[in-house]
Amino acid sequence: MMRGRIVRGVGGFYTVRDAQGEEYVLRARGRFRRERKTPLVGDEVTFTPGSGEEHGWLDEILPRRSECLRPPVANVSLLLVVCAPEPEPDLLLADRLLVRAAGGGMRAALVVNKCDLDPSLAQALSRQYAGAGVPVLGVSAKEGTGLQALGGVMRGELCCLCGQSAVGKSTLLNALCSLELKTGALSEKIRRGRHTTRHAELIERDGFCVLDTPGFSLLELEEGMAPEALRTCYPEFAGREGACRFAPCLHDREPGCAVREAVQAGEISPERYERYRILLTQVRERWKNRYH
Repeated sequence: MMRGRIVRGVGGFYTVRDAQGEEYVLRARGRFRRERKTPLVGDEVTFTPGSGEEHGWLDEILPRRSECLRPPVANVSLLLVVCAPEPEPDLLLADRLLVRAAGGGMRAALVVNKCDLDPSLAQALSRQYAGAGVPVLGVSAKEGTGLQALGGVMRGELCCLCGQSAVGKSTLLNALCSLELKTGALSEKIRRGRHTTRHAELIERDGFCVLDTPGFSLLELEEGMAPEALRTCYPEFAGREGACRFAPCLHDREPGCAVREAVQAGEISPERYERYRILLTQVRERWKNRYH
């Protein structure tokens, strides 16, 4: 029995790379389905290699340090949420991803690509996320701006790039790792991205360990998240816990809420707070209907 890491999974077949860089194509044993376990890219596994033309078998998924179901990856230590001036940034999606990171045991950073088009976006987001403990990195894969700083943040981490299509995730990886991944452009008709990355894949090159994932435009929060749990995913709220008049306080419309007072005083970004309230409404609705 050997040990390695899943670097891609397509059509029920999983490619595993061992410590020497050798790759093996495997299938998951039937007990994974019975145990309702799904192997994910990034999983550390034990396996039995195949013989000749026959594929081998995944035997065991080793304990995960973190898990994210969308994008479906495991053991990520740093989630890089990528946005850009074009397509129009979906910051509600970005906040959902940051909530996922907080709930899944991952640190996160916000990467603003295409700063050559509009450098003010990175500056505006730096202000919005100043109290969130989320670094905001302005870069331009086209011009090479900010890539050295981004590379410094990524080295030594198992990173996952995620976000909308056409924000330049694959272009960033090409620039950082001297790759030739296929890239796409915006649809001129609807100004949204065309998907170019079709499945998650682990790339190890030039000292980087990165998961490239498909872009997407919709993301729901985890099933079964209680409304009280959402507030714990916002670091800027943490210092005000216990200062509210009522407990527990969801920091919505409750009188005497210390978080709302901090928003009014300009200590917490009003834009990010309003997106929190949108997510809170969604979480409340799903929690109310969780048994239906």
